[in-house]
Amino acid sequence: MAYQSLEEINQFCVEKSVPFWKAVLLGDMEENGISEEESVHTMKGMWDAMLRASDDYDTNLTSNSGLVGGMGGQMESYRKKGDTLCGNFVSKVIAQALQMGESNACMKRIVAAPTAGACGVIPAVLVPLFREKRNIEQEILHSLYVTAGIGEVIASRAFIAGASGGCQAEIGSASAMAAGALVYLKGGDNNQITDAAAMALSNLMGLVCDPVAGLVEVPCVKRNVVGAVNALSAADMALAGITSRIPPDQVIDAMREVGETMNDSLRETGKGGLANTPRAKEISENI
Repeated sequence: MAYQSLEEINQFCVEKSVPFWKAVLLGDMEENGISEEESVHTMKGMWDAMLRASDDYDTNLTSNSGLVGGMGGQMESYRKKGDTLCGNFVSKVIAQALQMGESNACMKRIVAAPTAGACGVIPAVLVPLFREKRNIEQEILHSLYVTAGIGEVIASRAFIAGASGGCQAEIGSASAMAAGALVYLKGGDNNQITDAAAMALSNLMGLVCDPVAGLVEVPCVKRNVVGAVNALSAADMALAGITSRIPPDQVIDAMREVGETMNDSLRETGKGGLANTPRAKEISENI
C-alpha cells in the first residue's frame, strides 16, 4: 500500500483510528510483506546509523577537494561560548547539520534522508532532541515513520532528486519531512503535521541545485542548515495553529511543476547558479 497523497494518509488515520506514524508503518508492512517487528528493526537500524554518524564526526577531516571540513567543529566551539544569536538548541541543530553534510563530503557513512545531499536535515533536528532527553527512542522511531510517509508522498507526486527537480527536491523535501516529525514529537495532530510539511516545502520552493565543481559540498552542506532551521520554524508555526493556505498535496504538486520548468543548468549539472560564478570556475579548474 503505497500512499499517493498526504490526504490519503490522514483519511486512513481517521478510518482506522491510528496515528500518522502507524499508518505509515502499516503501509510498509503491506507493501513489503513484512512484520511490524521487521519494519521497526529496519527503522531502528537507520536511527542507529544516524547516531553513529553523529558520534563519528571528525572536525579534522577535509574533503578531497578541500572545499569543506571543520565547519561543524567551528560551529560547536562557537555554540559552547554561550553567546549565539540563535540560542543553544538551534545552534546544536546548525552544528549537527554541518557535521552530517561534511561527513558525507568526506565519504563517511551517513543515512540518505531522503538523499545523501540532504543527509543532515533530519538528524540535525532529531539527534539533539534525543540527546537532550526531550524524546525517548521509541518516540524518535515513530517520528521517523512520519518522515518516511511524507517522503514517500513527495517521491510519488514529485521527486526527491536534485537532478530531477533542483535542490528544492532534496533539501526542501528533507525539511518538509523533518518539520512533520517535529510536530509529531511535540504532540501535534495530523493536520498540523502535514501543514508543517507544506509550509517547510513552500518556503524552499524554487531552490536550485548548483553544486560547485559538480560536488555535493558547496553550497550543499550549508543548505542542510537552512533545511533544518526552516523545519523548526515551520513546525512551530503549525503548532501555533498557523496553517498552509495551499493544501499540502497541492504544494507538492507545485514543487513538481517548478522543478519540471527549471532550466537544466539548475538541476545538479554544475553549469548554473553558484556553479557558474567566476570563483566556482576557478575552483573547478584547480580540482
